[in-house]
Amino acid sequence: MISLHSFAEVAERRRQLIEYVWKGDGMPTRQPEVEHSAAEPDDLRGLRHSRVDRLVVRLACSVTATSYLLWPAGAPGGGFAMYLTGHGQPHAPPYDVPLRATVQALLDRGFVVAVMDLPLLGWNHGPVAAPHDATTLTWPDPRRVHEIFADYEDPRFSALTFFLEPLVVILNHADLTLAPRSVAVVGLSGGGWATTVFAALDTRVDYSCQVAGSWPFSLRGLPVSKPNHGDWEQRRDALPGFYGIAGYLDLYVMGAAGPGRQQLQVINTFDPVCFPGTYHRSYAPEVTERVRRLDAGSWRVLEDATHTQHTVSAYALRAILTDLDALTDLDAAEDPSLPEGVG
Repeated sequence: MISLHSFAEVAERRRQLIEYVWKGDGMPTRQPEVEHSAAEPDDLRGLRHSRVDRLVVRLACSVTATSYLLWPAGAPGGGFAMYLTGHGQPHAPPYDVPLRATVQALLDRGFVVAVMDLPLLGWNHGPVAAPHDATTLTWPDPRRVHEIFADYEDPRFSALTFFLEPLVVILNHADLTLAPRSVAVVGLSGGGWATTVFAALDTRVDYSCQVAGSWPFSLRGLPVSKPNHGDWEQRRDALPGFYGIAGYLDLYVMGAAGPGRQQLQVINTFDPVCFPGTYHRSYAPEVTERVRRLDAGSWRVLEDATHTQHTVSAYALRAILTDLDALTDLDAAEDPSLPEGVG
């Protein structure tokens, strides 16, 4: 089920996916609208940081993506990170625990951090114009919010741009303003899915961690708590053209392959929502080995049996930070412009 055997194949498959999503226009090169030193949203109050910027990306069909860029309390350490939230996860207790803990830990290590929601959820909650009638606005059912995108998918436009374009544009902003030495993306649940696809498409992502974010299609129908078929954007039946180019196992390889690139998949063994158990053992060794054979990049799984929640646990966060500390140390060692002790 892994169809990639060389970097040439990885590059060609990436080109095809980008072609599918942006219909020949290539990945966007534009910048977001930026409000410097913006009012801090209630969701992020109490985090230790020096400044918050509000970033807005305007998309097709009156969809707006709003995210917040947090600057560390101390001097930035040269890294940029993105934290991607999932489906139906309000920013209020207790659902805010993984967001706040992860973002604070990244800030404490000197990362400038962008916090981002999925389309039409969280800070992005709002109406969407009908696919062929800009004057008709619809407020989607929050329980099936992304299923409406089936009506938007056609040969000239992909609704996947609602998910992926804001990530690319925000990273463009980081490139322009920070020139980061390393880029890390961490996502939970639906944000984990977005992390997987984004890392596969954008090679600027050095480190990616998807927590409870995906399984390959071969496992999706397992009756574990409930079948994990996923939302519209995650299903092969909804997007046969996209997943016909690269299934999840290929996306894992693409997100990890490349000099200095790493991807970590965290599986919550007792997750009550999605992708629990140890079924990943059926594919993880093969993905790890396929990336190893490419001689550049690293992919691995972390089994997290320390809790019974749908979350980024303290155990998983320690593993992520250990990876990032090693990546930061490597960046510092390879950058002769850094003074001794800085990194």
